Amino acid sequence: MKQVLHSLRTGATEVAEVPVPEPKPGEALIQTSRSLISSGTERMLIEFGKANLLQKARQQPDKVRQVLEKVRAEGLLPTLETVSQRLDEPLPLGYCNVGRVVEIGQGVMGFSVGDRVESNGPHAEYVCVPENLCAKIPDNVSDEEAAFTVVGAIALQGIRLAEPTLGECFVVSGLGLIGLIAIQLLTANGCRVLGMDLDSGRCVLASRFAAEAVDLGRGEDPISAAQSFSRGWGVDGVLITAATKSSEPVHQAAQICRKRGRIVLVGVTGLRLSREDFYKKELSFQVSCSYGPGRYDPAYEVKGQDYPAAYVRWTAQRNFQAVLDMMDAGRIQVEPLVSRRFAIEEAEQAYAVLEQERASLGIILEYGRGAATGIPDASLQSEERPQRALSLKADQAVSTRDSAKAAVVGFIGAGNYAARVLVPEFQRAGARLKTIVSNGGVSAAYLGRKYGFEAASTDPDSVFDDPRINAVVIATRHNSHSDLVCRALMAGKHVFVEKPLCICESELKRIVETYNQTNQINQANRSNQILMVGFNRRFAPHVRKLKELLDAVREPKAFVMTINAGAIPADHWTQDPEIGGGRIVGEACHFVDLLRYLAGASIIEARRLDMSSKTGDTATLTLRFADGSIGTVHYFANGSRIFPKERLEVFASGGVLQLDNFRAMRGFGWPGFKRMRLWRQDKGQRASIAAFLKALDRGEALIPFEELVEVHRAVIDLAR
Repeated sequence: MKQVLHSLRTGATEVAEVPVPEPKPGEALIQTSRSLISSGTERMLIEFGKANLLQKARQQPDKVRQVLEKVRAEGLLPTLETVSQRLDEPLPLGYCNVGRVVEIGQGVMGFSVGDRVESNGPHAEYVCVPENLCAKIPDNVSDEEAAFTVVGAIALQGIRLAEPTLGECFVVSGLGLIGLIAIQLLTANGCRVLGMDLDSGRCVLASRFAAEAVDLGRGEDPISAAQSFSRGWGVDGVLITAATKSSEPVHQAAQICRKRGRIVLVGVTGLRLSREDFYKKELSFQVSCSYGPGRYDPAYEVKGQDYPAAYVRWTAQRNFQAVLDMMDAGRIQVEPLVSRRFAIEEAEQAYAVLEQERASLGIILEYGRGAATGIPDASLQSEERPQRALSLKADQAVSTRDSAKAAVVGFIGAGNYAARVLVPEFQRAGARLKTIVSNGGVSAAYLGRKYGFEAASTDPDSVFDDPRINAVVIATRHNSHSDLVCRALMAGKHVFVEKPLCICESELKRIVETYNQTNQINQANRSNQILMVGFNRRFAPHVRKLKELLDAVREPKAFVMTINAGAIPADHWTQDPEIGGGRIVGEACHFVDLLRYLAGASIIEARRLDMSSKTGDTATLTLRFADGSIGTVHYFANGSRIFPKERLEVFASGGVLQLDNFRAMRGFGWPGFKRMRLWRQDKGQRASIAAFLKALDRGEALIPFEELVEVHRAVIDLAR
């Protein structure tokens, strides 16, 4: 399918071919008929992409601080690689989409196949959107009109925060799409409205919608105009819908408001507020968040948990419905807001117009044979599913290098870690990269083209069912690992799964049963399947040296591992017990495994001591090993990012070994060893992947399966 993507590095916009996404539970797959280019938000993204690195840095000082902190903690080269990777990732554009539902995910109750809906989906022929971010379109509202629903909801949410009452006078500062729709909504609410903009044409449109207008481009004075408009009282409220770096719109709003007036920022402006402006009038100032309650709340957007209407009357979805109802009643007119129309194939030309014609408002993209009617292609009226695989280059026969045991790899998951580490390292190690899968398709197509995969897909079965693929790399969210591991094992594939192997006891039990079942089959066939978890720190050069030194010690050891993990918001998916398993299972498993490896003995006891916190990710874990060794893992999320992230100290036989951040190791009183230092941090990712590929040829497990089970059982117990 075709999708509009934007490069943050170069500012280029392209219409790319990507696989059709597959709806996850709670999502609807929509075939698009129309989408709207938002002249304000999307123009800002395009301009940001075309800025040079210095200009980008000036626009995002918070990001610059994060980069500098990462340099101090991890070094310059790893930081530059991470920043470069982020800038290279394509950004899907658009958030105003209309089409028909062609498939629904598990648990979707409010929509059926064939429903005509609007959503916040991007500019693409097919989009997957959570149920709570879609709304059914009334019969009397055309697809083109419905494409304005999301920007209308943004305006509506700002108005709800301003709480206008019948007869009040309001100013709308900035007459783009959101501002002109806001004027119509305020007028329908019984308010008198004054619009302000630098563009004369937009001021004319505001007058068409029963508002008075101040043409700032012609030098008209907004202060005196507002004073006259409000009959000398000052306006009751101001809705700022402008997009500018200047703080002048906020200062101006404060000047024209009456005492105890309300100012709501819907657009994007500078926020250098003057206390003097607000103090004497006791003004209220609020920033509106997108299209309403639920936006950016994973429980609402991803899990589909609606807010009770009795307590939250207007959510994002209910704001969508209210805007559509206003269109249905003829209270909102959007036809005058359409500046240009382009076919999806002409999207690059559409964005050129967006840049060059500053007066442009709504630019409509039209899709496929159904563009004129909003009816999906006839092919989807049959029982055929949309094509979810995309060939990236001509299929090639297995070369002479590829024996039955050579690595022909399929990737499931194309997120940040896969893009930054796993895919490049598998390519560097010489694996044949066959198919890469991601939920949305964009990241799979991007990484597939960049690293020479033969196909990109959104369907994991394209990996499991391909007899040429003999090794599967799993780099998805943690709650999907166990199911994908079991499916890969049952398909007869070798498995490299990024940690953790699973997130709960029932998942671990299923993996054990599946592994034992497939192992019996393999023994009968005289073959051997490798199951590897991405515990890369075992393979780091410093750790290998540590292991060599410790193997000469016959008495118990004491390990102290300190991890300055850094804070992650409580609503991040890794903190969710049902998705990420929490950080003890999801990340601290690395360090439990590391101590298990260095001790060389089974874990016989594991305990946890928490610091009281909402997330439970500041804790001390204590381990006792069968040989009498003890280990402590301090996993702390409450430290400074400037401080190094990981330190390991080993006390044994009258000596101490200290490893700092996988860059430098020192020995204190350790015979024959003083120090080992690398130019850059090495946590063993490259070595672990190279070792996995070699293991496929030998048919020998790198980490005994029983040891993997032991470590995960311990961390699951620790997380309870």
